[in-house]
Amino acid sequence: MDASDRRSSSPDETHAASLLPSDLPSAPGFRHQFIDTPGLRTHVATAGDGEPVVMLHGLPQHWWQWRTIGVELSRRYQVLCPDLRGFGWTRAESPGMGRLTQMDDLIAVLDALRLDRVRIVAHDMGALTAAHLAYAAPERLRAVAVLAVPPPFMPFSVAMLPALRHIPPLLFHRRGRSIAHVFDPPYVVTPLAEETIATYLAPMKRSDIDAAINEVYRWLVFSEMPRMTGGVYRRQRLTVPSLYAFGSEDRPLNAEFVRSQCGDVSRFADHLEIADVPDAAHFMTDDNPGAIQELLLDFFARVK
Repeated sequence: MDASDRRSSSPDETHAASLLPSDLPSAPGFRHQFIDTPGLRTHVATAGDGEPVVMLHGLPQHWWQWRTIGVELSRRYQVLCPDLRGFGWTRAESPGMGRLTQMDDLIAVLDALRLDRVRIVAHDMGALTAAHLAYAAPERLRAVAVLAVPPPFMPFSVAMLPALRHIPPLLFHRRGRSIAHVFDPPYVVTPLAEETIATYLAPMKRSDIDAAINEVYRWLVFSEMPRMTGGVYRRQRLTVPSLYAFGSEDRPLNAEFVRSQCGDVSRFADHLEIADVPDAAHFMTDDNPGAIQELLLDFFARVK
């Protein structure tokens, strides 16, 4: 099913808009479509034309996270914002999720859209999917920009523990209980409006999305983190040009900390930059979207 922006007024577009889910939030400049792949129907919000940039949301967000930054990038690129499995308006036949499931889903969507190579912007949970793709299929990527998550080859230290304080409550999340607390300080610099939080969390009223919180944190804790702490990524090489950006107030996980922990990144990556986003914490796309869009446009212009 293809559906265009609800703001359109032609007969065909008005009919298409009527097929959109009634609870889908609007964002100026975006149109919507649904991509069917085996076992999955992926919702993708799209804006602009040109070379493709895929934007992967974090947890517990969805495509609407990119409502501001995506529109700005769409002046130069075709921006595609999928809802990852278990989130937003994407529907899966099975609730199960493994370490590489979201990567496999993304590859299937790229194939369905006939996109051979893309740039990726990813935040939080989406950063893991981007990293998986960068290591497993670097030929599909022109560049990767990651927000608020360190390179997977960064060694673990006890100094990292405060950055992991959110994991136990979400790993043992009780379904039906609100997780609005994740948008409180210190995860944001400026408290989000209640309406913004409600829009992010609205899809969690569905049981499959509520269950996805547990699924993601199970594979993160029991599959992905052991690989990181065990040095698996330090024995591989990242060949895709990469930008890693961190909020200046996301302590301890700011740019200075990540630089000190990683050391000489050229040992593990061909081209990797670490950048600071001022006046921002973990949810930096709400804290300081303007600074992020400037970083992204500059990076993508320099890295072809």
